[in-house]
Amino acid sequence: MTSNLNSLAEARRAAASPLFANLEGDIGVSFEFFPPKTEKMEAQLWDTFRTLEPLDPSFVSVTYGAGGSTRERTHATVARIAAESAVPPAAHLTCVEASRAEINEVAEAYWEAGVRHIVALRGDVPGGEPYRAHPDGYANAVELVAGLKAIAPFEISVAAYPETHPDADCPQADLDNLKRKLDAGANRAITQFFFAPDSFLRFRDAAVAAGIDAPIIPGILPVSNVSQTRRMADMCGTAIPAWMVSLFDGLDDHPGARQLVAATVAAEMCRRLYAGGVRDFHFYTLNRAELSYAICHLLGLRPVSTAKDQAA
Repeated sequence: MTSNLNSLAEARRAAASPLFANLEGDIGVSFEFFPPKTEKMEAQLWDTFRTLEPLDPSFVSVTYGAGGSTRERTHATVARIAAESAVPPAAHLTCVEASRAEINEVAEAYWEAGVRHIVALRGDVPGGEPYRAHPDGYANAVELVAGLKAIAPFEISVAAYPETHPDADCPQADLDNLKRKLDAGANRAITQFFFAPDSFLRFRDAAVAAGIDAPIIPGILPVSNVSQTRRMADMCGTAIPAWMVSLFDGLDDHPGARQLVAATVAAEMCRRLYAGGVRDFHFYTLNRAELSYAICHLLGLRPVSTAKDQAA
């Protein structure tokens, strides 16, 4: 009887405590951007970067278009971050439609610009065609990682897929490929976005069981546009739960409400990951600051300047 009363008391305390009360503000974050196409988009990108910069991210990454279609803009963006901020930039680099000599030249230019971190990816062929390696290029991300390490002592992140890469024969084959990338010299893996915390936690545990001891960072995509998210999810094999879609029903004409729902859903997912031992998160910002900033705030992260002011 006493144990039942104790259990009831614990349940009441848990129900009465604030949703994020158990978070200690001990998380680490990183953010992903895409290179701007216009002056207006460039202004938005830098406004987003300056808003998120005080959260002291461990790094920010900049994507690389299919087939290297944004090569110059990616380089210009990461070079400016390296020159104007203390936040380390990470440049995406892919194998698609480029020879080894071309890729090596890009990597060397990054090093000369002060960029020390590369997100090394196999990449996808433009137009959704099946992947094919360049005849004189790196065949895959494993070869790319090894090639980059031969050029300079880059810090390297690679991709991981909690719900399995669409081109993989099976989950175990996908996990074996991740291990080969890390064994080739990568420092960490960043996952594709997902919406079921348990899928990440199972994947992380399977990776540990497979002998992978490098950090695996969950990729978080705050959702406010379900149609856009569905298109992105279809390309990478990510499942969108029906309950999440239904939360956004009827909000097409209510952008403020959409933002609130999106932040709440993503923050709750991060809270569950935190409860599972996760302390580092990578946010796909889509070059907008509000959702990522709000989620970080809910997770207990505060601007570095504010923390210094309080200490003083």
